[in-house]
Amino acid sequence: MRAPQNRRVFVAGYAAATCLGNTFNKTWQAAVEGCAGFQRVDRCETSSRSNIVGQIPDWDPKSLPYVTAKEASVWNAEYVFLTMEICRQALAHAGLEMNNETGPATACLIGSALNGTDSFRIAMENYVNRGPFKVSPYLLPNVCANLPAGKAGMLLNFTGPIFSPQGACASANHAIAIGARMIRDGDCDFVLAGGVETCLVPEIIQGFSNMLATIKVGPKDRAHDDPCQASRPFSIDRKGFVLSEGAGVLVLAAEEKIQQLGLTAKAEIAGIGWTSDAKHFTRPNKQTIVRAIHDAVDDAEISPEDIGAVNAHGTSTPTGDSTEVDVLREVFGKNIGRIPVTANKSQVGHSLGASAAIEAALAVEAMSRSLLLPTVNHIPDPAFDDLDCVPASCRKHSYEHVLSNSFGFGGTNCCIVFRGV
Repeated sequence: MRAPQNRRVFVAGYAAATCLGNTFNKTWQAAVEGCAGFQRVDRCETSSRSNIVGQIPDWDPKSLPYVTAKEASVWNAEYVFLTMEICRQALAHAGLEMNNETGPATACLIGSALNGTDSFRIAMENYVNRGPFKVSPYLLPNVCANLPAGKAGMLLNFTGPIFSPQGACASANHAIAIGARMIRDGDCDFVLAGGVETCLVPEIIQGFSNMLATIKVGPKDRAHDDPCQASRPFSIDRKGFVLSEGAGVLVLAAEEKIQQLGLTAKAEIAGIGWTSDAKHFTRPNKQTIVRAIHDAVDDAEISPEDIGAVNAHGTSTPTGDSTEVDVLREVFGKNIGRIPVTANKSQVGHSLGASAAIEAALAVEAMSRSLLLPTVNHIPDPAFDDLDCVPASCRKHSYEHVLSNSFGFGGTNCCIVFRGV
C-alpha cells in the first residue's frame, strides 16, 4: 500500500432538509430567528401523548424533475429521493461540477440508522393483506443502506466509492470522519458525506416512545398547546427527544482541489475522535466520550482552551444531557462557563443518522458568520448553572474552532473539530 498523502481536508459546501425547511437556506433562516419546527404528526396514528415530531415542510419528491411516475412507484423508501436531492443541492452549493475528472474522484458516504424502514412496512402490509406475490421485487434494493448514495451517483455522475457508515445517531459524523480520512490518504479528492433519515412511521414513533426515549406530552406540559416547545435540551423539564426526519450532506474536498477549481473553503476538518462505550446499548459512558473529545482535540493539534464553541449532541433526555455536561466539565474544567454550547436539536429535533450532518452544516455556517445559534425553549436547570447554553436567540461570537459531538445507540461516539478559514 502506498504511503498516505496527508492532505488537508476542507468543507466546500453543504445542504440540508429539516423540519425548519426543505433547504439549508430555509433551515438556517428559521434557526437564526429562533424557531423550532415541531408539530403533531399528520401522516399516521400514534398514541396521543407521543405524537409530536419534526416533519420536513413542503417536501414532495414527485415534484422533482428527475422523478418519473415509475421511479416514484419503484423507489418507495423515502430516504432514496431525499438523499439524491440533498446531494444535488450540496454539489450546487459547493460549485463542484461532476465531469470526467471530478466524477471518478468523488465518493459518497451517507449514513442512516433505520434505512428503508418505510419500504419494508409497505411490503409487509402487502404481504399480509394481498399475498406474497404482491411484495415488491424492489424491496431489497430499497432497504440496502448504500442504495441512496448509489442513486445519487446515477443522477449526478460520480463513480467513486459509495457506502453507508452505520453508527446509529452518530452515523453522519462517522461519514464525515471516514470521508476526511479517505481524502487525506489520497483515495479520492471529494466526498459527499452525511446522513439521511425518514423515520416517521407509526411503529418507529411508538417504539421510541415505549422505550422512554422520546417526549410524552400530557395536558400540563408546556408543549401541549405549543408543540414547538417539546425539545428543550439542558432544561430543567427536559423529558425526551423529538423524533424528526431530515437529511444533511457536506461536500469535503482536498486542499489543492479547492485551489485548482476555485472552490470556497467553508471550514477545515481539523480533528476527529471516535470511541465505543463497552457499557450499555443506550446509556452513555462518560469516560469513553471524554476520550473521543480529547482525541479530536489532539488530532487537531490544539488544546481544549482553543475550542471556541460546542455544538452539543444535546438530545433533551434527562440522562443524556446530564452525561454530556459532565463530559464537558471534565474536558474543559474551570473554563466550562466560557465555552458557549448550542444544541440544534432544540430547533430541528433528532433525525438520528442525519442529525450530525445537519448540525455540522449549521455549526460551520455559524462559525463563518461569527454567530452562535440558540438553544431554544431553555429553562435553566440549577444542576447546570456553570453551562452557557446560548438560550433564546443568536449571539455574536468570533471563534476559530467548534467541537461537534455525536453519540449513538450501541455505545458509539464520534466527535469532530472544525477549524474556521
